[in-house]
Amino acid sequence: MTISEGKQKHMKALSTERGVIAAAAMDQRGSLTKAIAAAKGVPQSAISDEMMSEFKIAVTKALTPHASAILLDPEFGLPAARARSSNAGLLLAYEKSGYDNTHPGRLPDLLPHVSVKRIKDWGANAVKVLIYYTPFDESAVNDIKYAFVERVGAECEQLQIPFFLEFVGYDPKGGDEKGPEYAKIKPDVVRHTMEEFSKPHYHVDVLKVEVPVNANYVEGSSVFKGQKVYSMAEALDHFRRCADVARKPFIYLSAGVSNDQFTESLRMAAEAGTDFSGVLCGRATWKDGIPVYAKNGVKALEDWLSTEGVKNIQAVNAALAPAKPWYAKLGAAV
Repeated sequence: MTISEGKQKHMKALSTERGVIAAAAMDQRGSLTKAIAAAKGVPQSAISDEMMSEFKIAVTKALTPHASAILLDPEFGLPAARARSSNAGLLLAYEKSGYDNTHPGRLPDLLPHVSVKRIKDWGANAVKVLIYYTPFDESAVNDIKYAFVERVGAECEQLQIPFFLEFVGYDPKGGDEKGPEYAKIKPDVVRHTMEEFSKPHYHVDVLKVEVPVNANYVEGSSVFKGQKVYSMAEALDHFRRCADVARKPFIYLSAGVSNDQFTESLRMAAEAGTDFSGVLCGRATWKDGIPVYAKNGVKALEDWLSTEGVKNIQAVNAALAPAKPWYAKLGAAV
């Protein structure tokens, strides 16, 4: 596996000097409006575009001095992209927020006013697409997703910009993805997904993956809640088995968990000896600032971010010490 010179240049802009992706994520849209509205005690419709942009600018200004890159969205995030620290590369989301809930299978869609060309013209170093995927859904549903990823991959390949594919697993039967029953199948969901989208015809350059276990159910983890689904040895083995099937560089996403849970998950990834190449970490660093903003405004959020937000991202950065450079997975030196 190799990566073209054009994509290499962008990958370097997204990475630290040693080739690790230490990126912050601030591309939330529907979930962010919902969270701000809930904290304010107002309807979601009361959250204006200006408020969304203001929140994203504050987070971007505070966190990008401590990040190798920032992930934003073209809908509310372009002003924040311009406000980022000069050291930070830029990823832009291409997908619509959420998924089509009028059909089964959590089908994805792209923003209608956006293309890979436009993302590149806006100064981005990478295109990010999120899909909800499980190998346990019907083959007809998954075939739609395969074609969807192939189209985006071809577009990115043509324009020589890296393609970051993020996938979030789910239970097609509608079970609780945070509960113990889903935790039992999560390692298989993550492993099969990493294996599938490593295939070269998708032209994915970086896999943005969930950690394969729920640390709350790992006996012996620092965030263990008392109900055991995996022993520590079993959990570490799941990390290894997932890493072993990846044929592309992969980074972990925080999936909205607490900073403590995410850093503990990264600690387990390191103990397992996985060759992960960094993170794209969003809510674990800034979500506790939402009620601060909702109740006291942007200045209070800025103050919170300058202390607690920075402390959170520094904790994640510290957990990245064992991460491997993205190019090592490709068997190349850059």
